[in-house]
Amino acid sequence: MFIDDYAARFSEEPGYLDFARIGPVGTAVLEEQNAATDLLGRARFGTLGSLDDEDSRVREAVAALTGFESDHVVFQPNTSQGLMHVMFGVTGGVALSMGEFPSVTFAAARAAESLGVLSPIWIETDHGRVTPGNLREQLTPAVTAVAVSLVDYRTGYLADIEGIRQVIGDRLLIVDAIQGFGVTDAPYQVADVVVAGGQKWVRSGWGTGFLALSDRALEQLTPVFSGFNATDSDTQPMDEVLEPSKGARAFSISNADRVAQARFAAALEEIESVGVPAIRDRIIEKTTRIIDLADEFGIPVTSSRAENERAGIVVIEPASDQLTILEASLFNHGVTATTRAGTVRLSAHVSTDEETFDMLRASFTSFASAINV
Repeated sequence: MFIDDYAARFSEEPGYLDFARIGPVGTAVLEEQNAATDLLGRARFGTLGSLDDEDSRVREAVAALTGFESDHVVFQPNTSQGLMHVMFGVTGGVALSMGEFPSVTFAAARAAESLGVLSPIWIETDHGRVTPGNLREQLTPAVTAVAVSLVDYRTGYLADIEGIRQVIGDRLLIVDAIQGFGVTDAPYQVADVVVAGGQKWVRSGWGTGFLALSDRALEQLTPVFSGFNATDSDTQPMDEVLEPSKGARAFSISNADRVAQARFAAALEEIESVGVPAIRDRIIEKTTRIIDLADEFGIPVTSSRAENERAGIVVIEPASDQLTILEASLFNHGVTATTRAGTVRLSAHVSTDEETFDMLRASFTSFASAINV
């Protein structure tokens, strides 16, 4: 599939620049959902069993994009649950920043409070960025694992996970990939744990995600929350409690939502058909245009300008007394964005169209006029 064909399969309203919060779903996902829901609704004799095939389908789709084997992948309903599985399974010190998305920090803190076998080791960042250099200076023998976001949700910074791997050696590398998965051609195989959800850049809606584990992670992590479906038995256990699987399936609690798996698989297969590099190139073009517009109107850009340090997020930061004016200008011109902690986060996808850029320009024009009165 060509990139223009892929972009044409989405139909969000013009003015939408909030893909880092939620990505509106496209034709493939809607069609898959309708087909699976129709099957579930009719329950025609002999057909419901076909929904069970969605589990292997979605794991193979994740494997194609991450490089992990499909039996090292387990479906998750969201990133947070996957991170909970991981953090409750870690023994030792986990180095992470308090600036990570709360799914990471809460999972580490809750595991430490509940089991007492994980110790969060809070590290300082380089202006919100976890880099190989500043991480190297803070590693101690107590650190057995490092947790980092592939793309930081506040700064839009694309982490150098290859460099981080070189610095941390054979410690576990845990990557929360949700803000980059599907749009960043990252070297996922350098990580021991990759967790992501599909509701943002994959555009498969809520209730979709995965957890991928290396051999080292499977050896070291304890599957604390491991359900009846997470054994190596080919049938449902009856009248006995079996040991957790030795594979990734151990990190599951119950049977998955097959409709959600179908949505996720359809979105991933479509991404794989067009190629992540092509998607990334198009998104870099879109974000560069946002940066150029901000520069034109003198609005400070605080996210990275270097292409190798950004994905789909651009962060702008007006003067503190001008933030409300900028928010109002964006709202009045129908531009959807996220405002947090004095900054405005604008995030574009391949389907971001010319009308959206016209609306953003109009909002910046109104903003500039208001502050220059």
